[in-house]
Amino acid sequence: MADRVVAKIASRAAREALVVLPPDAGPPRATVVVRHDSARVRVSLELDYPSDIGGQCAAVRRQVARRVKMLAGMNVPEVTVQVERLHSMQTRGAAQGRTQ
Repeated sequence: MADRVVAKIASRAAREALVVLPPDAGPPRATVVVRHDSARVRVSLELDYPSDIGGQCAAVRRQVARRVKMLAGMNVPEVTVQVERLHSMQTRGAAQGRTQ
């Protein structure tokens, strides 16, 4: 199976694992290296802050490994989660409250 197909599965799985995405966040992106019947996955995403960042990353790792195994039939020995940006709820609320 092609790397890009597995990457799409992983991206969708990461989105499924996140209960809430910040309103202005981009969708999770995944890159994958496939060798034989296993895939190493790196997921980049944006999260709200404050939140349980560790818990959300763990949920993403579990869901990505489970869905890639289920849909692609590949073992996933490694899922790396990279948080690219934290969206502050306080900053967003302050920006929405301002008038110009």
